[in-house]
Amino acid sequence: MNLIAVSDPDSPELDIYIRATEQQLRGEGIFIAESAYVAVCALEAGFEPVSVLVEKERLEAEGEPVFDAVKKYCSKETLESLPVYIAERELITNITGHHLVRGLWTAFRRKAPVSADEICSGKSRIAVLVDVVNPANVGAIFRSAAALGMDGILLTHPSVDPLTRRTARVSMGTVFKIPWAQEAEETDLIGKLREQGYKTVAMALTEDSTGVDNEEIRACSKIAVLLGTEGEGLPKEIIAASDYRVMIPMQRGVDSLNVAAASAICFWELMKKK
Repeated sequence: MNLIAVSDPDSPELDIYIRATEQQLRGEGIFIAESAYVAVCALEAGFEPVSVLVEKERLEAEGEPVFDAVKKYCSKETLESLPVYIAERELITNITGHHLVRGLWTAFRRKAPVSADEICSGKSRIAVLVDVVNPANVGAIFRSAAALGMDGILLTHPSVDPLTRRTARVSMGTVFKIPWAQEAEETDLIGKLREQGYKTVAMALTEDSTGVDNEEIRACSKIAVLLGTEGEGLPKEIIAASDYRVMIPMQRGVDSLNVAAASAICFWELMKKK
């Protein structure tokens, strides 16, 4: 490994980790993976590392799993040339910029985006995130979708980028393990899903909502579960156009769950029978 000690907070090597915004990183085709675990998941998925930033005190504990994964999944040239910037914890925590919360960060190059058609093709259960902008919720939905057997995820453009640091971290690296695309538009979204043979299931509390354990829905060969933003939920036109509207029965006067919690329950119920 090409180990490089960094002691100057203004070092240009730290720009992508500390001073670049998520939007700037995306424009440059880069994303940052926080923690060794998330970085290893990205390496296993074939993403190309650009550089590593690690706290000196965490070099062994956090660095070694990543270095081992680089040796296993990357070329010899990448292994020999990959910059590994080492800085004191005090230097990193005192820098103004992104709030860094873990002992290691790895910059990766993004892959070519996957199209919505690729996500829909040959799959029976997908989740569709409509304008879900909270990074933690998106990360949690990815984790549940991957763990409970969903086949893919579509996100509308206003939804948060799954490769933002917090989203990838909360997902525990599952953003690299389940296929997804972020090009699904709200305009005629239902129509596009129907063209692909999907029955659309809106998570919404309406007068005609059925239980999430509905046997008729479970029996459908292809299902797209639509999940809305944290505050307002799904747009009314999408709810009205969906084939089904489902709800989770609740008690004590509670009328809704956090979208991430609701998604996990829905995925679990719909995956019981395929």
